[in-house]
Amino acid sequence: MKHLFKVAPIAIAATAALALAGCGKKEEAPAKTEAAPAAAAPAVETVKIGHVAPLTGEIAHLGKDNENGARLAVDEINDAGGIKVGDKTVKLELVAEDDKADPKEGTLAAQKLVDAGVVAVVGHLNSGTSIPASKIYSDANVTQISPSATNPKYTEQGFKTTFRVVANDNQQGAVLANYAADQLKAKTIAIVDDRTAYGQGLADVVEKVAKEKGLNVVAREFTNDKATDFNAILTKIRSKKPDVVMYGGMDATAGPMAKQMKQLGMKTKLIAGDGVCSPEFIKLAGDASGILTCSMAGEAVEKLAKGEDFKAKYKAKFNADVQVYSPYSYDAVYVIADAIKRAGKADRASITAAMPATNYAGLTGQIAFDEKGDIKNGAISLFDVKEGKLEYLSTSH
Repeated sequence: MKHLFKVAPIAIAATAALALAGCGKKEEAPAKTEAAPAAAAPAVETVKIGHVAPLTGEIAHLGKDNENGARLAVDEINDAGGIKVGDKTVKLELVAEDDKADPKEGTLAAQKLVDAGVVAVVGHLNSGTSIPASKIYSDANVTQISPSATNPKYTEQGFKTTFRVVANDNQQGAVLANYAADQLKAKTIAIVDDRTAYGQGLADVVEKVAKEKGLNVVAREFTNDKATDFNAILTKIRSKKPDVVMYGGMDATAGPMAKQMKQLGMKTKLIAGDGVCSPEFIKLAGDASGILTCSMAGEAVEKLAKGEDFKAKYKAKFNADVQVYSPYSYDAVYVIADAIKRAGKADRASITAAMPATNYAGLTGQIAFDEKGDIKNGAISLFDVKEGKLEYLSTSH
């Protein structure tokens, strides 16, 4: 026990000495290293692109097809990182409106998009809606690119904002009339239209060129774009025994018309424009669909260099098949993106100013515009219906 008490004071003293030593010497903190400044994330700007087409009603399948083409392009551009403009990245947002294929609804949809702040618009599908809407876009300096409106009046108004990526009806009507005269060897023709800007406009061109080719127009009848019963018109036409019947209108009415032609025992060939040249016509006309030869104001998708790839991408994304003009609404979005890139800005005025110099290698071909806003070197393709499918015949430029 004695030894234990002798050791304790020594241990206490040593401990105190160590404590004092610890208090007397301040340990230096390790030198701080300056963190490298974080790289600034590139600024991202989102701009709105409008799309307008009939999404309800008899030709909603065509409107949705156009919208799908535009949506596919927008998603591709955004997924690839957007549009690089200086030190900024521009992403696109698609704002879709339904014009119900009605001129009044078309102007309402146009004003709605202008008020929403879109910088450009893809649409409308129909000439009858595209033409009145174009004034609203022009007043707001919003570039409008139609992927499917073919009436020549659309680009003849002098608006610097108005463009289309398909051929017009002066070309399309001439191709149909020439086919009737030169390939079908027709001598007489009966013409029916639906009184829309598109249907009547196309029928007028066919009538004009047919007469120039020496065809006798034995009947000129009209209906409307909601009709389903054509028996009275067709009975009158049947009595004239025309070699060819031309219809200016859409597939929703042409399908029932073809059926009724067959029921009346008419052996006459039916020719029509791009509004009829769709898988939907074949579905509606059934076993009467084989009487049709139709045109499309563009190149056949299967003849495009990347057409099969587009069809596969479209099918994978929407679980649907291409109808008619989705490749052209797809290209219209890329043309807008190209204008933004060249302008270095994504505002309305800059896009409009950049559009006339467009020279873009698109899915549907080389896209450049003339002074009116029409596509240069537009194509017209012809198809027959064989065994329930559209069969490509030829292309004219």
